[in-house]
Amino acid sequence: MGAEELDRTVRGEDWYGRDLSGEVLEGVELVDVDLTEALATGATFTRCTFRGVRFNASSWTECAFTSCRFQRCNLFDAGFERCKLVGSTFDDCRFDLVRVDRGDWSFVGLRRADLGGVRFEGARLREADLTEARARDAVLVGLDLSGAELGHVDLRGADLRGSDLSALDPRAALLDGATVDAAQAAVLVENLGLVVVQG
Repeated sequence: MGAEELDRTVRGEDWYGRDLSGEVLEGVELVDVDLTEALATGATFTRCTFRGVRFNASSWTECAFTSCRFQRCNLFDAGFERCKLVGSTFDDCRFDLVRVDRGDWSFVGLRRADLGGVRFEGARLREADLTEARARDAVLVGLDLSGAELGHVDLRGADLRGSDLSALDPRAALLDGATVDAAQAAVLVENLGLVVVQG
């Protein structure tokens, strides 16, 4: 694969367990491709579309999915370590047991995504769209959520410790049972319009 595959469609191929390390794809559409247990280090996907692709138990390290579209994909148990997904969008995807370790997910579109039980740690999600996302019992620790769209997000039971919650309006979110630290609690109180007095 490589530059010769620009602007073409890959349909119904079995890439089970394939090593995609170092691959570079731009403007490619992957439809109903099986990427179960695939792995990659340093792969780059730019303006690609993934439609009905199975990412089950796949592993991605220092890969870039820039301005890509994910539609009806299954990401069950997929892992992303130090990956860049800036400007990518997810529509009707499954995220069961997804693990994200650091990386840049700024401007990502996760509107109405079901993120229940995912684990995001130390990642940047600046100005990401998480409107109406359902992240019950998710681990969302140490995240940069500055400027993120968080309207009507469901964070019940989520672990939010160390994340930037400055963009979160507690009146427009479900937060029952969520775990925050003292500094975050002060931010949430201030976001309610209250004045926090020390001492």
